[in-house]
Amino acid sequence: MAERIRRILVAIRDLGHAPRNELRRAGTLARAARGSVELFHAIEEPDPARSWPETATAQTVQRQRSAIAAQQRERLERFARDPSLRAVSVSCTVSWDHPVHEAIIRRALESRADVVIAATHAHPLGARLLRNTDWELIRHCPLPLLLAKSRREYRRPVVLAAVDPFHAHARPADLDARLLDTGRRLAQLLHGTLHLFHAYMPLVTVAPTPMGTPVVTLPPEAEAAHEAQIARVIGQLAKSADVPPARRHVEMGEVSAELAAVSRRTHASLVVMGAVSRSALARLFIGNTAERVLDKLDCDVLVVKPRGFRSSVATSSRPASRVRSSRRARPATRARRNGRRSTGNAPSEVLPPLL
Repeated sequence: MAERIRRILVAIRDLGHAPRNELRRAGTLARAARGSVELFHAIEEPDPARSWPETATAQTVQRQRSAIAAQQRERLERFARDPSLRAVSVSCTVSWDHPVHEAIIRRALESRADVVIAATHAHPLGARLLRNTDWELIRHCPLPLLLAKSRREYRRPVVLAAVDPFHAHARPADLDARLLDTGRRLAQLLHGTLHLFHAYMPLVTVAPTPMGTPVVTLPPEAEAAHEAQIARVIGQLAKSADVPPARRHVEMGEVSAELAAVSRRTHASLVVMGAVSRSALARLFIGNTAERVLDKLDCDVLVVKPRGFRSSVATSSRPASRVRSSRRARPATRARRNGRRSTGNAPSEVLPPLL
C-alpha cells in the first residue's frame, strides 16, 4: 500500500442496490487519509457499437450508447450523494469493458488508485460470500484489495495481520514484512491497534503398515523445539512491527479455523493477508485453503500482493468494447466547518465515443 491513501476506487457491479458497506469503508478511509473516492462501474449490457444491426446509422448507435452510459452514470451519482461520503471528493466513471475483473484492474491502474474496494455477495442467511469476480481480483489485482464483508464501523479497529514466515505456501520472503507494514499504517490511520496472527501444524511422521498409513507424532522434545523456533521467528517479526506480546496470536491448528477464531476473539475489524499468483494446478490445492479462510471470516479482508507483483491483465482493453471517461470536477459547495475542509461530490463526466 502507498505511504498515503490518496485515491480509493470502489468497484460497484450491482447498480440496483446501494453498496452501503463499500461506501462506508471508502468514506472512512478517505476522510482519515484526506483522499478522494472514485465510484466505478463496468457496463455489462451489450455494446450497441457491436450488437446493433449493420443498418443502424452511426448517429443512432452513438445516441443509444450515450443514453445507456448516462443512465448508469446517474445511478453512480446517486450513490455518490450517500451520507457516508460526506466531506469527501467523489467522482464517478462508467466503462464498456470486459470481463468485469479486468475492467476494474484497468481502471484502478489508469486512475493510479492506492486501494480497490470490492463488494461481496449477500447470502439470504446473512453471510457475505465471494463471487468469481472477487476471486479473479484476488488473483490478478496488483493493488491492495479490500473486501467489505462486515457492517461494523471502523471505530478504533483491531487490525489483524496474518503472516507465514516459514513460507508454507512458497510466499516471497518480504511479504510478511509488507503485511505488517500495511497493517501498522492502517491501524495508525484509523486510531486502532495492530495484532499479529500465525497458525502452524504439529510435527508428524508417517509410518506405513500393512493395515494402512497411521500418523505417529514425534517425541515431545521435537515438538517443543519446533514451537520454540516458531516463537523465535514470530517474535522477531512482531518486534520489527512494534507488536507487543499481548497482541501476538500463535495457534496450533488449521489456518482457516484458527484465523476465524482469533478474529472473533479479538473483535477484529480487518484481517490483512497476502496472496500470490499461482499456476492453475497449484490453485487446485491451495485455492481451496484460501476459499475456506476468506469464507469463514466475518470481518473485512485486505488482500496484499508481494512487492513487484505484475498482473497478467492487459493495461488496455479491446478498442471495440471500451468507453473511457473524462473526469470533470465540480467546484466545492461546502465551506470549512470546525476546522475541517469539506468538499462537494464531483462525479466525472462520461463521454462515450463511437468506437
